[in-house]
Amino acid sequence: MNRIRPRNSRVLAIAPSSKGFGFAVLDGQVLVDWGVRSVVKGDKNAQCVSKVEKLILRYMPHVMVLQHYGTRDTRRSGRIRDLGGQLIVLARDHKIKAASISRERIYRAFSVERRATKHTIAEILAKRFPEELTHRLPPKRRPWMSEDYRMAIFDATALALSYMYCQRTIKTSQVWSNENQPL
Repeated sequence: MNRIRPRNSRVLAIAPSSKGFGFAVLDGQVLVDWGVRSVVKGDKNAQCVSKVEKLILRYMPHVMVLQHYGTRDTRRSGRIRDLGGQLIVLARDHKIKAASISRERIYRAFSVERRATKHTIAEILAKRFPEELTHRLPPKRRPWMSEDYRMAIFDATALALSYMYCQRTIKTSQVWSNENQPL
């Protein structure tokens, strides 16, 4: 039996960080690929754009999702905000819809309080995708620790699921449930 996939079902989510970016590719409710791409010294933004373009060519997503950095109170560096703009241009060049998701929408999609930590959402995602992400879940961060590079994978996955929730492709219960029901 053939199922017609809804429009915008393949989502590429990018979560930039100081050392590169995390990514997640969802096709419907299936986590197709995920990981971290590191960049070295030099023009980090150009390296990131090049690596994201390779992901676009490989997976041919319908939508690229980024976190929204447009507010004045954002804590992201100028380089990361510039990278976000460059990635939006890249998506448009490839005729891919670009979407940005605010932190508040992520909290709403996961039905967690605003003061919930990124680790709380990462734990929900590890339960949602146990075979794929459980072994990647970093230990809970202590105040003196830097953020684990693997957290970018969970940030990207949260962005992708939040986008799908905002588009009403999935329900809140499906964001945190590991029951992969067909769309």
